[in-house]
Amino acid sequence: MKKIEAIIKPFKLDEVKSAVHELGIQGLTVTEVKGFGRQKGHTELYRGAEYVVDFLPKLKLEIVVADEQAEKVVDAIVAAASTNKIGDGKIFVVPVENAVRIRTGETAEAAL
Repeated sequence: MKKIEAIIKPFKLDEVKSAVHELGIQGLTVTEVKGFGRQKGHTELYRGAEYVVDFLPKLKLEIVVADEQAEKVVDAIVAAASTNKIGDGKIFVVPVENAVRIRTGETAEAAL
């Protein structure tokens, strides 16, 4: 199994959710996060004073899938989340040793 962690722009959530749903993915976790990469934030003007916004709002999606689905899910996220501009985000794929469904006790891929 693989855990896919994607950091995306917030306004792209619906498109990404639809894209992974079309692949038959039934669950994902969304967390509101803040961060920066090459963008390094930006400056804003508020009541005549300029200040730096270092951490930009992003969404972190976490999806655990079977090994054979991982590449398709990553491709779908890239296609749906891309604006071809800096700050589109990143995707990390990490191995998952085990998963357990609390309600039934099912393990491994059966728990997904």
